[in-house]
Amino acid sequence: MNYRQLGNSGLKISDIGFGCMSLGDQLEENKILIDRAIELGINFFDTADLYQKGENETMLGKILGSRRKNFIIATKVGNQWRKDGSGWDWNPGKEYILSSVEGSLKRLNTDYIDLYQLHGGTIEDNIDETIEAFELLKKQGRIRHYGISSIRPNVIREYVKRSAIVSVMMQYSLLDRRPEETCMPLLKEKNIGVLSRGSLAKGILVNKPAENYLNYQSGEVEKLKKIVAQLSNEKRTPAQTAIKFVLQQSAISSAVVGIRTISQLEEVAGASHAPWLKESEMKTLKEVLQPNRYDQHR
Repeated sequence: MNYRQLGNSGLKISDIGFGCMSLGDQLEENKILIDRAIELGINFFDTADLYQKGENETMLGKILGSRRKNFIIATKVGNQWRKDGSGWDWNPGKEYILSSVEGSLKRLNTDYIDLYQLHGGTIEDNIDETIEAFELLKKQGRIRHYGISSIRPNVIREYVKRSAIVSVMMQYSLLDRRPEETCMPLLKEKNIGVLSRGSLAKGILVNKPAENYLNYQSGEVEKLKKIVAQLSNEKRTPAQTAIKFVLQQSAISSAVVGIRTISQLEEVAGASHAPWLKESEMKTLKEVLQPNRYDQHR
């Protein structure tokens, strides 16, 4: 496994991160997966208080147990479950963040969170108040660093300008190259790490039938899938090719991938040491489709 620095945080994280949102409800099955991920060198686990109404954090805490200090745990806050469980509401308020962290710490069975992320964000939020909450938690030692999970360029710019975020999690893949236009260059310049999600575009780039995706029609998606397959070989599977494309963007700190089975895990983890795409292969992949751009929240 290869490791990269997460922005200016000083944290060294595996370039393949484990996206815990994909975990099921069975603790023992999840333990088998996470233990194998650890054997393969993955040290970065990303969860959220939203997932499974907190049970996701609880399971991760139980599985890591006394080994917790050896790993980098990232979780998220900002989506508040309604009391009747019918859904959640957006709440980036200082008071809510300061109270929510206590629940996450307890569920994760830890006294600190390595990376606490705002789970979304709008330009209408009281951003300064949100930042105050994270800064206070950092000062108290409850969190080591903070970041945001957002695909909105206008929101990202404000946090870059006003805060000490060390990371931004955003969707990025061969089928979603929107971050290339402004977000990744800005974050690279400011030494803020990018945590990519959706590298395999819900599996469409690999083993699921082509379908419409963002602004692309299914025929265009199928065309790209064929090129990905053509550029793969016995040393690099199509999934690894798609992930390698993401990892070859200089702003990326880790490709965070949702994993459900041991076979998926081993293939995804193998992308870390799979052969790099040649410059000509990168060029071919980039030229298959016209890069998409953000239409909103610019």
